[in-house]
Amino acid sequence: MFQLFGKIDNKYNDDEYRVFPIKYNDVKPFILNIHYARRIPNIMYAYGLFHGIKLIGVITYGMPPSPSLCVAVAGEEYKNNVLELNRLVISPEYSGVKNLASRLIGQSLKLLPKNNYIVSYADYEGWGHIGCVYQATNWLYTGMSVKRTDAYCENGQHPRHSDIDKSKRQNRTQKHRYIYIVAESKRKKKEMLSLLTFPILPYPKGDSRHYDTDNPIPLVSPELIVKEDEE
Repeated sequence: MFQLFGKIDNKYNDDEYRVFPIKYNDVKPFILNIHYARRIPNIMYAYGLFHGIKLIGVITYGMPPSPSLCVAVAGEEYKNNVLELNRLVISPEYSGVKNLASRLIGQSLKLLPKNNYIVSYADYEGWGHIGCVYQATNWLYTGMSVKRTDAYCENGQHPRHSDIDKSKRQNRTQKHRYIYIVAESKRKKKEMLSLLTFPILPYPKGDSRHYDTDNPIPLVSPELIVKEDEE
């Protein structure tokens, strides 16, 4: 059982907060009970943020669900070297402590295999997220995801995790897309950067919206999502 080491305060201290690899079962409660998506993504690498010996945050990386995205990032040569940061969760108990999310991201990136492109999204239309934590950790901003539709699901689940009505579609919310290059050397990073197909743009500005972890409600409710018959 994890136990709290010391007391919680709003002052960040490197000596008290550390990042280590963790197991799948350690990740599940954070994703299913705290993260707004409430579903487990593809997980290849998982890391935990510890306060002393207490697990207080998790971050996971996995294979992007879209093969076309893997090719779009840097072409055929690096299509198998693309990972997605697909979940980042900090315990609400520690919401008043600054820089925890950025530390978890920064330290976990150092633990990942080298020579990979890492993609992550901030859901702006759906949840009002700008991606401030990616900006704080020096990711590259490459614009918004393209407008798409998904099969409509009345239960609110993602189409990949649900029985779907293929006769109806729903708009997919547009997201800010960020990319980070994990390379073995400065020379390799420069090479990988030259192959990036997306434009590097100025960071978007604004304040990210915070949600109630007990009852997460998106900006776009199911009643406002457009449904249309398949042609």
